[in-house]
Amino acid sequence: MNKRLVFPTLFFVLLVMPFVFSVDFGEEISQEDQETFDEILVPVMGIYNFIKYGATALAGVMLLFAGVNYMTSGSDIKKRENAKHMATYVVIGLVVIWATPLVVNFLVG
Repeated sequence: MNKRLVFPTLFFVLLVMPFVFSVDFGEEISQEDQETFDEILVPVMGIYNFIKYGATALAGVMLLFAGVNYMTSGSDIKKRENAKHMATYVVIGLVVIWATPLVVNFLVG
């Protein structure tokens, strides 16, 4: 498969799959089932928040490292480009981590 098609295909599949699986088959969710789901969701969200804040702290360190590499690169174009790419990937990762709950809430609710 062409490498340029992998990311758009994966993005499309991840965007469409929630709609495919959210088809209502006529079953109503009882209040008891909703409460059980909410009880299960509490520790899952705790783990997600722990990972999110840990990744954010790590991203801050990596951004600092990329900035120092950029400033000390001098005339080394390869080192400067690597620092730019590192900073870009860190920011993209942060956007993905922090936007995930918003996307899920949008798709589910």
